Amino acid sequence: MSGLILVLNAGSSSLKFAVYAPANGLDLLVDGQVQSLGPEAELHLRQGEREETRRLGPADHKTALSEVLFALSSVLDGTTIAAVGHRIVHGGAHFAEPVRLTPDILADIETLVPLAPLHQPHNLATIRAAMDAFPEAVQVGCFDTAFHRGQPWVSDTYALPREYYDDGVRRYGFHGLSYDFISSALSDLAPSLSSGRVIVAHLGNGASMCAIKSGRSVASTMGFSALEGLAMGTRSGQIDPGVLLYLADEKGMTAQEISDLLYKQSGLKGLSGLSGDMRTLEASSDPRAAQAIDYFCHRIRREIGALAVDLGGLDGLVFTGGIGENSAPIRAKVCGGLSWLGIEIDDARNTEHRTHLGDGPVQVMRIETDEERVIARATLDLV
Repeated sequence: MSGLILVLNAGSSSLKFAVYAPANGLDLLVDGQVQSLGPEAELHLRQGEREETRRLGPADHKTALSEVLFALSSVLDGTTIAAVGHRIVHGGAHFAEPVRLTPDILADIETLVPLAPLHQPHNLATIRAAMDAFPEAVQVGCFDTAFHRGQPWVSDTYALPREYYDDGVRRYGFHGLSYDFISSALSDLAPSLSSGRVIVAHLGNGASMCAIKSGRSVASTMGFSALEGLAMGTRSGQIDPGVLLYLADEKGMTAQEISDLLYKQSGLKGLSGLSGDMRTLEASSDPRAAQAIDYFCHRIRREIGALAVDLGGLDGLVFTGGIGENSAPIRAKVCGGLSWLGIEIDDARNTEHRTHLGDGPVQVMRIETDEERVIARATLDLV
């Protein structure tokens, strides 16, 4: 294959990008992200030893992509982009493998917007913008739900009448590209775990956990949508469905108002009343920030116990994602009190952000995820 592979990974509050040369494997040429989309966005770009950070001010996903393409124009210096790989959050019941994106495929993917309203519109907008920017390039979609297809039926369904399952109301799970990368990385970093029972905690603005057995997803904390499970930056996580009925019947809230509440005003932001950014909360002396962090970690510990049951035991716990990779206090707080499960971490290793964090019966690790490389591999294979 001649030309380069561009990867675009549109998240709920960021746009990550990477450019790879397919010759001799996948050589990373440049990568970075536009983070903190909103009033104070920043562009980070890394090319070899050179790093650049530029404040953008107010920016949405469309503005972010324009800034990324402008920054890459001088870096690429006219080199052809032969293929563009995209992260697509929701693949529904039908998309389980990477696909070459066509107008008909995009129309099918658009029907899934109600299942991932915080992500899918940005994914689609980024794809269409990339098609305009690189009309000759092959466009490939990789789905965050794909890794979880094939889970046991009991992990895949809700206790609703069966016709709803047949209509697609089921547990899909998300962050699959990240779990795919971690599962592959374990083969090199901890070979004994690659065929073992592992819980991976992908903790960031969006947060979930996955039980992986012999490299395959057994269960996930996220389900039908990216709302379920852990508390997140602005998303509620687990909630009694009766609360939603109460909000509709007694408070007169519309479906859109409830959606905005659950997706944009809850989680760490709602609990603290301050921010959905863990870095802000960790730096705050406000007791509400501490309470939000306590709840965040409490839910993670509960899910570790539940996922260990699904696995029939536990051999490893891996932290990844923006919070999981970078916050030693969160890792320590999550692992505190779990020695009964064989989870112990060394304070010095944890503070130094080492890969192996302890010597207990359960291997506790910190691994930087790389969803972009997973997308690049899939794009190269498909092209």
